[in-house]
Amino acid sequence: MYIVTGGAGFIGSAMVWKLNQMGIDDILVVDNLSTSDKWNNLVGLRYQDYLHRDQFLKFLVEGDDPFETTAVVHMGACSSTTEADADFLMENNYRYTQHVCRFCLEHGARFVNASSAATYGNGEFGFNDDHAGIDRLRPLNMYGYSKQLFDLWAKDAGVLDRIVSLKFFNVYGPNEYHKDDMKSVICKAHAQILETGKLKLFKSYRDEYPDGGQRRDFVYIKDCVDIMAWFLENPDKGGIFNVGTGTARTWNDLARAVFAAMGRETNIEYIPMPETIRDKYQYFTQADMDKLKAAGYDKEMTDLENGVRDYVQNYLDEDDGYLKSR
Repeated sequence: MYIVTGGAGFIGSAMVWKLNQMGIDDILVVDNLSTSDKWNNLVGLRYQDYLHRDQFLKFLVEGDDPFETTAVVHMGACSSTTEADADFLMENNYRYTQHVCRFCLEHGARFVNASSAATYGNGEFGFNDDHAGIDRLRPLNMYGYSKQLFDLWAKDAGVLDRIVSLKFFNVYGPNEYHKDDMKSVICKAHAQILETGKLKLFKSYRDEYPDGGQRRDFVYIKDCVDIMAWFLENPDKGGIFNVGTGTARTWNDLARAVFAAMGRETNIEYIPMPETIRDKYQYFTQADMDKLKAAGYDKEMTDLENGVRDYVQNYLDEDDGYLKSR
């Protein structure tokens, strides 16, 4: 059985969709649905069963594997970069991930984990995913640190080459609709443009970046799940790997792509950035993708314009814009 934690979430549900495309529906979805709307992500997917994250944790702690697990794709975590409860992040993102990792190693199952580009902090040491540079990274927020801690633990425990930990950059695409403030700017922009005809972007507070000139590596969700599927099919590959396009683009580029996909003239308004995030804001991210390519992954990444066009026209413009397998 394939287990996808966070399987009702953004990347997790997209991975269930990808497994379905591969002819796999022997899937256990692990999540915490609570009062969230993310259950909608599961409606059009094929999977065998659902288990609450706390129930799954009991199996992890007890060490039993009644699932006959082939692989665990561990996307279950708090993904809010503004989460202030450090104890919650330590338990939810760090300790829980340790339990899942140990479970997989003990039972010979493949383990694919979601790390984050937030571990790179302000980028002063670059965005290279080489294991030797992990220790010097300084995340700017507790979310990034919770992800960094697991990577450090796996390195110190000597298990990095037996698992996969993926540093996702700015992911966008269908099934992120439940994420409230953590939705991609593309998703927010589509709604904002429909309502007001314009898009608001943060002003820059660094001289070397004009307003809207801050640059990020925007990666389409379909590329992310393709990469995870490749790692499932290549169990001899292990370590920390970046998941981005390898090309940084500006927020202005992104805005123009959204307006173009919607068939509208570009209309951007620059607004003040909240003081609470100014000193934690990443002005530049760009994934170094050499390591993944050297490992043998050779599929071309979707560029921003084509990714935005597919997302807007085939999902955001639709009444039922979810990834579907049934």
